[in-house]
Amino acid sequence: MANANTKRVKSSEIELKDRLVGIQRVTKVTKGGRHFSFSAIVVVGNENGIVGYGLGKANEVTDAISKGIDDAKKNLIKVPIVNGTVPHQQEAKFGGAQVFVKPASHGTGVIAGGAMRAVLESVGVHDVLAKSKGSSNPHNVVKATIKALETMRDAYTVAKHRGVELDVVFNG
Repeated sequence: MANANTKRVKSSEIELKDRLVGIQRVTKVTKGGRHFSFSAIVVVGNENGIVGYGLGKANEVTDAISKGIDDAKKNLIKVPIVNGTVPHQQEAKFGGAQVFVKPASHGTGVIAGGAMRAVLESVGVHDVLAKSKGSSNPHNVVKATIKALETMRDAYTVAKHRGVELDVVFNG
């Protein structure tokens, strides 16, 4: 799923904060009755450009959350942040969820709901306008938001990729 410009990060050298996005009680009906377990989706990030998500399933809530955190630490990506916001607007789709992320001026805050807010705050974005369209399923919204963030490139990356100076990127 990662692009050529996406940088994977090792979790051992950074301090990560976790946010619980959603938890579901799952029921399996067997001959002996109903069996309950829990599924948790968790987002981790250092609030400085690194974010990841994970899914944990277990018979207890705490075990599901800790499994989700461990899974999220295996899926970390580096996201460019420019002056506390995203470098450019971006749309992404995953399953039925479609997200739109747009940079905002200083002081705007994180204008996003639910699952998108958890991802954007974990990555360290302070000012952003975001909209979730289509499905509100937290799993797909988190995955679409991560997809939008990992396809973003800052001006330095664009200049390096094109093999030109930084001022050529802005002046054409």
